[in-house]
Amino acid sequence: MSNRADIGVFGGSGFYEFLEGVEEVWIETPYGAPSDRIALAEMNGKRVAFLPRHGKDHRYPPHKINYRANLWAMKELGVKRIIGPSAAGSLQPHIKPGDFVVVDQFVNRTWGRADTFFDGPITKHISAADPYCAELRSLAVKAAHELKINVHPRGTVVVIQGPRFSTRAESKEFSERGWEVINMTQYPEGYLAKELGICYVNIALITDYDAGLEDDPQVQPVTHEEVMRVFQANIDKVKQLIATLVEMIPVGSSCPSCDG
Repeated sequence: MSNRADIGVFGGSGFYEFLEGVEEVWIETPYGAPSDRIALAEMNGKRVAFLPRHGKDHRYPPHKINYRANLWAMKELGVKRIIGPSAAGSLQPHIKPGDFVVVDQFVNRTWGRADTFFDGPITKHISAADPYCAELRSLAVKAAHELKINVHPRGTVVVIQGPRFSTRAESKEFSERGWEVINMTQYPEGYLAKELGICYVNIALITDYDAGLEDDPQVQPVTHEEVMRVFQANIDKVKQLIATLVEMIPVGSSCPSCDG
């Protein structure tokens, strides 16, 4: 099996353990070790590379993930399009646990993360005005509709440092600013893909209401246990959505929204 892939997925073994002919490879990068070995497999006629962003045993918290190594490893495999599913919290009442959001903007509230490949001597200034691939986003929404999954076609994700969750005051600020989703890994993962010329889409599975809802005191602040419970209850939907999206993604051609 060739160490090449058309599409990359940042997801753990649960996303590919049902596939046959899986081969795991280790990719060395100039930026150190990626989170784990990469699993290569055939899915709906496409070569797909799966990499668990936190490591298979979830050993890396969000602020310790080597995002540059993970993205560079995908580039070394020839990946041109990446699907980045993630668990996330809702900041708005109409976006409910169990919903999916295909985000179109991010706000970075992290610090200290290595977030560029242009550290010098080569320096480029990359526009992040539209950080997510419009073509992949459109296909992800279409796939969700086909599967009758409740999906929100756009939203802004605010990325916090982690591993702690928000205070009530922080969550209130984010909500009042009109942002829809909160997460700990979307920066710099998606932006680094853009620096490498790789199309990237985030599909956020909503697992909670962050620090709760002011107008509903019955909604309790998020806990790690609740995040995992909702995520596991919806993991089959995530797998189906990824499989359907992989089938839809064109390979061997340039992306009109990213390259045009």
